[in-house]
Amino acid sequence: MSTTQSDRLRGLLEPLVAAKGLDLEEIETSKAGKRRMLRIIVDSDEGVELDACAELSREVSDLLDETGAMGEDEYVLEVSSPGADRPLTEHRHYIRATGRLVKFQTADGGEMIARILDVDDEGIDLEVPGVKGRKATARRIAFTDIAKARVEIEFNRKDKKEEEA
Repeated sequence: MSTTQSDRLRGLLEPLVAAKGLDLEEIETSKAGKRRMLRIIVDSDEGVELDACAELSREVSDLLDETGAMGEDEYVLEVSSPGADRPLTEHRHYIRATGRLVKFQTADGGEMIARILDVDDEGIDLEVPGVKGRKATARRIAFTDIAKARVEIEFNRKDKKEEEA
């Protein structure tokens, strides 16, 4: 998708998405056989429920049809949340991942897995799990020192509601 089309779609869709209390994370188009695929990724601090995606999908479809923004060719519209394994790239992503285990690749080529404890404007306070019975250690990492970050999926971690009970 050309930058101008992406910018045009973002400009058209962002107010609609924001009115729903969501963040427009990504707009992606691709070819799917003879049709085009328009994928819109949305998120919020509380996450996104399936019903919210379905409702937004209907409204986006109506808006795109009304404005002709996708042209006359057929396209498939998909509105979804980013999923647990998406990269953390924005400040708000790190805030939303507080309490989660994250795999970091550092700017100097290093790698670590740590739990996000707190996030501020300059960086992140982490808890690095201990190895072989050792205690966890605290560490701070600046955003400028992060090359890549992605949430690690934990199947056996209790959620906050279970821990508080």
